[in-house]
Order: sequence, then structure tokens, then C-alpha cells
Amino acid sequence: MIRQETAWVLFAAGVIFLAALFLGVWKWQQSMSSPDGTAHRYVNVAHNSALLYSFATSAVVAPLVQFSGWPSAVNVTAAAAVVGMFVVTIANYARLGIEGRTDNQMRDRKTGLRGVREALIIGEIGGTAVLLTGFASAQL
Repeated sequence: MIRQETAWVLFAAGVIFLAALFLGVWKWQQSMSSPDGTAHRYVNVAHNSALLYSFATSAVVAPLVQFSGWPSAVNVTAAAAVVGMFVVTIANYARLGIEGRTDNQMRDRKTGLRGVREALIIGEIGGTAVLLTGFASAQL
């Protein structure tokens, strides 16, 4: 039997994977209607990142949660930070694809995004570090 928090992480991975499939349909539609046969750069990035993040969630985050020695509340908080940041990132890429105004968000960045990027870094790396240390403390 898997832990309840692991089940939620796996459910999130499935939702992200389903989103990746829908993003793939969008990418395909853009490719088919484009003169050069390609989708907008950020439609492509959103699709690819959703695929990668879904597998990272299921193959890395979920097992770290399952075998962590930390209390459930710590695991849930850390996993939610990681997966939440994955979702925010995918949503941002999709937004950039919908807007279609840039092919480089760093070159054409708006002010005020530094804090968002710092939160992404802290959430993804910090949450993963918490889960990894919980795994190590219980399993090694």
C-alpha cells in the first residue's frame, strides 16, 4: 500500500501528463497550420516541459515521498512546492505560447518577474532537497 501523499503526487503526475497530451494536440494544430510546419516556440516548450515534469513527478518526486522518513506534513509541503512550481512553469510557457509575442522570455522580460523566478528556484530545489534528505535519512 502506498502512502496517501504519494498517491496524491502520482495523481498530480497523471494530471500533468494529461495536460501534456492536450498541449501536444495544440502543438500539432499549430504545426499543421504553420507555413514552416512548426508550432510557436513556447507552445513547443510547454508541451515538452509538461512531458518531462510529469515523468519527474512520477519517477522522482513520488518515490522520494513514498520512502521519506519525514512526517507526512513535511512530505506534502515539499512535494506541493516542487509540483506546484512545475505547474506554474508549464502554465507560464503556455501563456507565452498563447500570447505569441516573444520567442525568448528572458530577452523580452517584464519587470517584477525576478521574484517569481526566485520562488521557482527555491520551491523546486528546496522541496526536492527536503524530500531527498527525508529519503536518505530513512533509507541509507
